[in-house]
Amino acid sequence: MDHQIIFDAEVDVPEGLEEQLSTVITAALTAEQVDVPCEVNILVTDDAAIHQINLDMRNVDRPTDVLSFPMFELAPGEKPGAEDADPDTGLVPLGDMVLSLERAKAQAEEFGHSVEREVSYLAVHSVLHLLGYDHMDEGEMKAQMRGREEAILSGLGINRE
Repeated sequence: MDHQIIFDAEVDVPEGLEEQLSTVITAALTAEQVDVPCEVNILVTDDAAIHQINLDMRNVDRPTDVLSFPMFELAPGEKPGAEDADPDTGLVPLGDMVLSLERAKAQAEEFGHSVEREVSYLAVHSVLHLLGYDHMDEGEMKAQMRGREEAILSGLGINRE
């Protein structure tokens, strides 16, 4: 499937990060059996910028690791269809993700794994949010989302270190 990942960075990113994010996002869409070409926008930024976005968009006054802004209200396992495609591009605009590289680096250190693994995890997590998964409860929905995240990352050979 020919998905389009639109990458933008407000901070210096390690070499290869853009390609890695594109690979991980595409793999997550494939694993979720999204069979229409999609467009995903990703902005890599720092804690200060994601804090402001979190405050402006969600009224949450703190930085976070990743924010997801889906274009559609999907249920977990529900997929966008060709009817959702932008007539000009033929792509389904799935939504936007904002990732704090600063927070990802800190969490990678905290959890004892690589920045690449943390960024990959956050990207998969965000794609699942764009596809309707949620983890606001501590029960079944969170467990379902965590299971999908680990399955997708394992399929890429990205495991907990």
